[in-house]
Amino acid sequence: MRLRSLLFVPGDRPDRMEKALGCGADALILDLEDAVAPARKGEARAAVAAFLAQPRGAVARFVRINPLDSDLATADLDAVLAQAPDGIVLPKAEGGESLRRLDAMLGRSDARILPIATETPAAMFLLGSYGGVTARLCGLTWGAEDLPVAIGAMTSREPDGRYTAPYEVARSLALFGAAAAGVAPIETVFPDFRNLDGLRAYAERGARDGFTGMMAIHPTQVAVINAAFTPSDAAVAEARAIVAAFAANPDAGALAIAGRMVDAPHLKRARRVLAAAG
Repeated sequence: MRLRSLLFVPGDRPDRMEKALGCGADALILDLEDAVAPARKGEARAAVAAFLAQPRGAVARFVRINPLDSDLATADLDAVLAQAPDGIVLPKAEGGESLRRLDAMLGRSDARILPIATETPAAMFLLGSYGGVTARLCGLTWGAEDLPVAIGAMTSREPDGRYTAPYEVARSLALFGAAAAGVAPIETVFPDFRNLDGLRAYAERGARDGFTGMMAIHPTQVAVINAAFTPSDAAVAEARAIVAAFAANPDAGALAIAGRMVDAPHLKRARRVLAAAG
């Protein structure tokens, strides 16, 4: 499952769901949590279930349920699982135990799980516990909105938009937690959807740091995100040269390519580039 771009769509806006299918996102996240007012939860469940029942195309369809510590989560799953969503986004996730609980609740469903893993203080100490719990885990993502509220911080960002130190830690631990679990690290949203230049810089930074995809809150962000998380032609050409050189010299520990030395880590990175490009 390719997850460069994952676009949030409010669960009570079926008109936006249809339009979102054509925006180029690899996946939609049909939101039953924060984007839906409490009085509209039932309406949203019905709309999401109806949308999931339609014929499928190439775009994966995830559903963000409400947190597991509420009765809403059970109602969400009861409403959508019969329509076979491709995945469930788990908000307020708190490590492997919450993953294990959701896995049991999914029963015979084939749905994958994408936890949002940094939204509570307790979650920060559990980011290394997601591996080996269930094969449903397809990635790990993080958020910078709920956590500052939970601890009483005024903001997670500096005036220039950069994260303050505590939230850089959250981002980093989510990235390493995903790598430790062997799943895709997914960058969080860029809230200023009109600022595409800022988005481009943010997404390119994410790709540079090791994230393999990113969540979006508006269709106009999708193309920028896809470009940032798709290797350039130059990067693909370099990766092919490295893989070919080691294939021709299987006993070599290091090789000189284009005037620089490359070794096993470079080969591993090259293979990842080719996988992302493919």
